[in-house]
Amino acid sequence: MTHPPRSRRSTRELNQRRTRNKASDDRRVEDRPLLSGLSTEQLERVSRQAVRVSLGTEQLLFSQGDPAERFYLVLKGQIQLFRLSPGGAEKVIELVSPGQTFAEALMFLNAPRYPVCAGALVPSELLSLDARDFAQMLRESVDTCFLMLGSLSQRLRGLIGEIDNLTMHTASSRVARYLLAKVPPERRGLKLDVRKGVLASRLSIQPETFSRVVKDLAGQGIIEVQGAQVTILDRAALGEVAELQDNLELGPQGSVPAALLKG
Repeated sequence: MTHPPRSRRSTRELNQRRTRNKASDDRRVEDRPLLSGLSTEQLERVSRQAVRVSLGTEQLLFSQGDPAERFYLVLKGQIQLFRLSPGGAEKVIELVSPGQTFAEALMFLNAPRYPVCAGALVPSELLSLDARDFAQMLRESVDTCFLMLGSLSQRLRGLIGEIDNLTMHTASSRVARYLLAKVPPERRGLKLDVRKGVLASRLSIQPETFSRVVKDLAGQGIIEVQGAQVTILDRAALGEVAELQDNLELGPQGSVPAALLKG
């Protein structure tokens, strides 16, 4: 799958599109997990160093190996974190949605550099936070430091779950787990807001395998697909597919075993 060349704009060029932002004036920012426990004084301190960043589709925020001087909170849009192979191929590490932060753990390292690239999948707005000043604030407040450690611990638990998903489950299971995680029980469907190739890379499967799994799930009557809209028709059956382990081989041409789906 081909897509337009990524805009390789430097951080210095991005400064032309940045405007100072008062975080304390934006209630949405105050409610974010990383900032919600800060005192009014701390929030004002963070806001003095905060910068709003606007990115266009496919625009690069930073490159792998750049000095990690800031971390980010996504306000709108979606950011992909990815690594580049020596041949230039992209491996998607994480998709970051509004309300989530990224690169904050690097502030605990000496002279850190970003281990991944970050770019916008769609027009996006972020809050850029000064890592050095935030780290100094953590040194001055034990409570704030523990708040940060709690946030990082939750992120670590999530990553451990991701490793389990990618190493112990089949391609069908990974797709099923993704859909179940994105669609809570009270809802039935979602709109896939990322390209097939990006989502497949995130799930560590080939794009053609992703398409085959989706087609098979639809053929079994488990989901319905209309363009980018996916509707879960049989959540229980999708849950069974989600538990497929690597030692349960897929059926012919990667299909989900019909016997399993019929219980």
